Amino acid sequence: MKASIQHLQPYVPEKPLTTLKAELGLDQLVRLSANENPYGTSPKVAAAVKNWDFTQSNRYPDAEAAELRQAVATQQHVDPDQLVFSVGLDEMIVMLSRTFLSPNDQVLVATPTFGEYGLHAEIEGGQLVSVPTKTNGQIDWPAMQAAVTPQVKMVWLCNPNNPTGTVESLADITAFVQAIPATTMVLIDEAYLDFAPQATALTAMQLPAAYPNVIVMRTFSKAYGLANFRVGYAVVPPALAPTLQAVRLPYNLNSLTQIAALAAIKDQAFVADTVAKNATERALWQAFFDEQGIQYDQSAANFIFFTYPQADQLATYLLQHGYSLRTGLRPNWLRLTIGTAVDNQAIRSLILAYQDLQ
Repeated sequence: MKASIQHLQPYVPEKPLTTLKAELGLDQLVRLSANENPYGTSPKVAAAVKNWDFTQSNRYPDAEAAELRQAVATQQHVDPDQLVFSVGLDEMIVMLSRTFLSPNDQVLVATPTFGEYGLHAEIEGGQLVSVPTKTNGQIDWPAMQAAVTPQVKMVWLCNPNNPTGTVESLADITAFVQAIPATTMVLIDEAYLDFAPQATALTAMQLPAAYPNVIVMRTFSKAYGLANFRVGYAVVPPALAPTLQAVRLPYNLNSLTQIAALAAIKDQAFVADTVAKNATERALWQAFFDEQGIQYDQSAANFIFFTYPQADQLATYLLQHGYSLRTGLRPNWLRLTIGTAVDNQAIRSLILAYQDLQ
């Protein structure tokens, strides 16, 4: 067994809703702890999947995902050869860590951030270097730049950041890339960027063509509502594409997954509707927190990170009433996935009721 994994703490996934409801004795449970799309999936995805030719199930899928590749390349205005597909972004994090890290290399992150970056650094025998975000949740760029040493081989930038929801400008990201050595990889995770205002002005999607050390990632799990299908991709510098394709498992995207993602990308009306509803509900949450004097980070995503005295007790109260929030990311902080209007109003009423009990 590798020494780097002997004491590894695994990523803890969400329990299936049916399991959790049975454990809690609840008839109804709304999961707002996993940043899933509360509006479901485009009906066009269901139609496309149902029309799949089942007689092809004994055949391997298109290893190059050619049709999906072209659709994504056209949407993002990138060369199709720059695209590398993965089973969600989880597999992409594995691939990138495996490709660029050797034992004792360092990986730089701004904390708090997505835990899998550090997990896979550990698996590869690397060391995690953390720079705290500023009090408003934004990245401390001078501190990040100062932390880049010759030992730092990878820098993860989650934009918008999970769990804070805060978003960084393309200008700041580009300036950071220009300020550090070209031998340090900058990995930009844009899983939630679809939800950000002016997302097209914020995306770093064009940087990999200009900088040989920049990779940008996207997923179909969030705004597209395809979390169960597991489709992610990265836009990589042209020189790195053959290497990452060699590291990628063959046939990693099955045919149904490719069909679903292709149908989803063609239904931009569903995505726009999801983003618009999320923006409306996000503003209502911010107004509520302002009225109640509850501190939160300014979110550009489909979740809000907020602090509350004895937050775990509040989370337990909400769970007992059928709503699960994400705990354990920072003491006395909770991450709330922004749900539907009905569920959001119900949770706000529950928070007010909880305050009256204190």
